[in-house]
Amino acid sequence: MTTPPPASDRYSRQVLFGPIGEEGQKRIEKAQVGVLGCGALGTASAEMLVRAGVGKIVLADRDFVEESNLQRQTLFCEDDARQGLPKAVAARRALLAVNSSLEIEEVVADIDADGIGRFARDCDLLLDGTDNFETRFLINDYSVKHGLPWVYAAALGSYGVAMGLHPAQGGPCLRCVMPHLPPAGSAQTCETAGILAPAVLAVASFQVAQSLRLLVGEPFLQRILQVDVWEGSWRTIPLQGFRDSRCGCCVERRFDFLQGRSRNRAMSLCGRNAVQLSPSHKQAVDFDRLRSRLGGSRAVRVSGNPYVLRIDADGCQIALFRDGRSIVRGTEDFARARTLYARYVGI
Repeated sequence: MTTPPPASDRYSRQVLFGPIGEEGQKRIEKAQVGVLGCGALGTASAEMLVRAGVGKIVLADRDFVEESNLQRQTLFCEDDARQGLPKAVAARRALLAVNSSLEIEEVVADIDADGIGRFARDCDLLLDGTDNFETRFLINDYSVKHGLPWVYAAALGSYGVAMGLHPAQGGPCLRCVMPHLPPAGSAQTCETAGILAPAVLAVASFQVAQSLRLLVGEPFLQRILQVDVWEGSWRTIPLQGFRDSRCGCCVERRFDFLQGRSRNRAMSLCGRNAVQLSPSHKQAVDFDRLRSRLGGSRAVRVSGNPYVLRIDADGCQIALFRDGRSIVRGTEDFARARTLYARYVGI
């Protein structure tokens, strides 16, 4: 068995970087970071954090590894997909192979209002690796309520965006920047627009750089990064002007998502191998727009009538109604149903 190198050798090049140094490295090694979502962004960011020596990382994800993940979700291999391993389990295994001296906790669960505190309460920082805005708004609620910093990130096609958010230090929260959820079916997803791995890695790099700044005692950069790796464009936007003096979350301290009032409600349909998802706020779904977005995917079949749109994909069928309610047939797993809804409908 090979003896691992001493920590001073492992992190020596990072310690030589002036803003970190030896004291900064010690702070990094004492830190605990929650990575919420172990998809493309989550795996890339978690790997960089592990290589940087973050003392404990909590990985939370509801999904399992599939072959289509391997193009961009850098911690997973073909065997993980063949076994259908939970992403948090496979990620922990891969990360420990990179750095066995750290503590890495896996949480195979949906990130919801009831459970987020169980794996976030002891963290110094949260990283967004999620795939839907509903969960991001939930993370934002938790962050504001508990004064916990987090780094928002998203990538789609060749485009990515990221920003560090710490309202406890006077900056805006996500609801200041984005007051409302996009209407169901209106937002593109990786299933409809595709995703390039370089876009993911560019955004994850900024996400982790912001994290390391915070962990060594420096504040987040008050900037939004926007990048398009295909077009070669990079842009930063100052965050200072986004603080909303009337924000319902960070100013009025209403935590609708954390209190479960804005969560898609799920219920099992007895004897039907199906889950019904009901949005807390009724909203009209544009069937034509959604049909057009999904029509380019060979893995998806779309049919229906003016009242119900049926989306057949991943061995299940989503029957989507005009008000955003859906019945997901082919599973009784609430988390799986929400994953499919987020993947194809987009919330």
